[in-house]
Amino acid sequence: MQHEFKFAGEMIEVTIARDSENWMLGENRAQVLADGRILVTSSDGTSKFAHSAKVGDVWWIHFDGHIFCIEKSEAGSSNNDSDEGMTAPMPGKILEVKVADGESVESGQLLLIMEAMKMEHRIVAPSDGMVSKVNFSAGDQVQQGDVLVEMVD
Repeated sequence: MQHEFKFAGEMIEVTIARDSENWMLGENRAQVLADGRILVTSSDGTSKFAHSAKVGDVWWIHFDGHIFCIEKSEAGSSNNDSDEGMTAPMPGKILEVKVADGESVESGQLLLIMEAMKMEHRIVAPSDGMVSKVNFSAGDQVQQGDVLVEMVD
């Protein structure tokens, strides 16, 4: 499955798949060991260890003497550049709606919370503006890509 990450201010697409105990990251394989280390094996067979920690929405990854800070870009999040409205990142259920049609909101303000894959996803305003339409209510099921909230500047 394709995922987008923000790294050093740029969006990067990575193919991630899981095969029993291994995660496939493009052409590399990663295995989480019992002690929390991550064994990363490259396509040429070279193996190195990595460590990771999540702080807020940012993953800090220490690998091969370098520290990488990456952020997963989810559809509907404030770092999504779409002008079409905030969209569902995957199929899920709306847990809570925090705004109403016609309400003025500020950049980063929480608009709604949805649950998908046993995780809560916070959909926030990408910029200051006004909510022109909230398309779903608490308890509604949504599909990936459904426009949850529409805004105008």
